[in-house]
Amino acid sequence: MGSPSLAPRRSRWAQAQRSWRQHWQLYLLVSVPLAYFVIFKYVPMTFNVIAFKDYSPVLGAWDSPWVGLRNFEQLFNNPVFGTLVTNTLILAFYLLLASFPVPILLALALNEVRNGWFRRTVQMVTYAPYFISTVVVVSITILLLSPRIGLVGDVDILGDPDYFRHVYVWTDVWQTAGYSAVIYLAALSGIDPALHEAAKIDGASRLQRIRNVDLPGIMPTAVIMLILGVGNMMAIGFEKAYLLQNNLNLAQSEIIPTYVYKTGLINADFSMATAVGLFNSVVNLVLLLTVNFVAKRITGNGLWR
Repeated sequence: MGSPSLAPRRSRWAQAQRSWRQHWQLYLLVSVPLAYFVIFKYVPMTFNVIAFKDYSPVLGAWDSPWVGLRNFEQLFNNPVFGTLVTNTLILAFYLLLASFPVPILLALALNEVRNGWFRRTVQMVTYAPYFISTVVVVSITILLLSPRIGLVGDVDILGDPDYFRHVYVWTDVWQTAGYSAVIYLAALSGIDPALHEAAKIDGASRLQRIRNVDLPGIMPTAVIMLILGVGNMMAIGFEKAYLLQNNLNLAQSEIIPTYVYKTGLINADFSMATAVGLFNSVVNLVLLLTVNFVAKRITGNGLWR
């Protein structure tokens, strides 16, 4: 007789073979994105070992000498480290607080519009900026805020570090709000119309129906979007920050992604740049897991069931 412990394994293997024969088309379809993540996401993660080495392009990632935590010690002892983290967190929190509620409000407003032509026009106007390149958006912003040819007169807004975060955040909201609103509109379309009819029969006003029917209906989607937003806080857009950056606003525009670029590519200090990027990723992961845990406890919705 075979070992009892082998029976469950054989049973699972038989189930896997049967599932493959029945649904091989679906497995083949999934294999393409799976291969993408393995090749372009997980394999490159192995080169984070550079953060613990004195990397030499001649020796390569695996033959370069080990230095342990020296790169991280230099990072934490760097006088600009505190400023980098502070600027990144403030900008990320500001962006999250501004960009999270605006698409929800836009979707709720569009959902209440009964004029089909007006609704489609507003959707097109708010959705179109998402397809504009970041470089073009920054170029438009620089031209509009130019003290010589812009719309604000002699005030050098981009040269004042106190204005940098406002410019960055609200141009981002303008560019992405319409696209994000589509997700909430899809969630609103899935709400049972009978709930609205019942609310009308009970005498609920339009605002009461939004508060008691629409908002609870899109809450699971909103929680997921919030969790993903928090998980990407430390990975705020490098391109826009770098393009809006100048010597005058550097006090608030220098964030971790721009520092990684300057350290790794311009100064060719690949080990330090990798250490900064790894630190950034770990903070992102901690934020993601923390917010997911809190959201699961409070609302019962999270990334993983």
